[in-house]
Amino acid sequence: MKHLLSIEKISSRDIDQILENTVMFKRERGSQRLQPLKGETWSMIFAKSSTRTRVSFEVGIHELGGKALFLNTDDIQLGRGELIKDTARVLGRMTHGCIIRTYAQQDVEDFAKYSQIPTVNALTDQEHPCQILTDLFTIGERLGSVRGKVVAFVGDGGCNISNSWAFAAGKMDFELRVAAPREYQLSDEVIEKAKGNIVRTTDPLEAAEGADVLYTDTWISMGKEQEEAQRLNLLRGYQINRTLVEKAKPGAIVLHCLPAYRDNEISEEVFEQFSSVIFDQSENRLHTQKSILNWLSD
Repeated sequence: MKHLLSIEKISSRDIDQILENTVMFKRERGSQRLQPLKGETWSMIFAKSSTRTRVSFEVGIHELGGKALFLNTDDIQLGRGELIKDTARVLGRMTHGCIIRTYAQQDVEDFAKYSQIPTVNALTDQEHPCQILTDLFTIGERLGSVRGKVVAFVGDGGCNISNSWAFAAGKMDFELRVAAPREYQLSDEVIEKAKGNIVRTTDPLEAAEGADVLYTDTWISMGKEQEEAQRLNLLRGYQINRTLVEKAKPGAIVLHCLPAYRDNEISEEVFEQFSSVIFDQSENRLHTQKSILNWLSD
């Protein structure tokens, strides 16, 4: 049985298959030719709020012939302390797959183990595999392939997005540069596990020099709101702006997984300059999610 729990645990071959099929799902949207989820109901457990992840999965499940059952943790017994493994064993007998957006990576791992149904990590504090698969697809659309390219991540280098980028670098043969203050840098543990071409620096100009892709995420992820003042102070010099864009390779693209807080992690000017690719990236969540679900159903 297949699961998508992390970029760390998926093979480069499976990544290539998902990306290849995403091309087809985007091109043929509306044809409803493939219905791998016909007659199925997929549960969606969301402990964290969402726009793009929720909409893309609900629409994707519908377009693949299935039905989505959205479950906010406050509306089910998880919110009252039921163990994740017990919830998993119940939903595993009633639904055909589950998409989970929560805090602890272990919860997603445990759900997959005990439910015995295909399980998707739709975001944890440790990883965000669906987003990175979408980003790899978007880079492929614009630049041909991520292989051999340089991706510069600027901002909170210790976040789930940065972690997943590190694991992707170890599988997809590109250079990842992470520019962040020491307090928010990619961990030694992740780098050791990723085994990729990864460079850490405190200098965003160094990271951006000749890069093919500049990437950022919000400085204050969900659950980190109490650190807002400290984060804004330490990350203030890690904004993607005109200066960094001019350092990057001619024709480089800027990506942001949204929501964007303009003039914090990215300047208003640069966001609008690259809004076309950023909102293509957002739309591509739908097509990539459909490809993921199709891959899980094989």
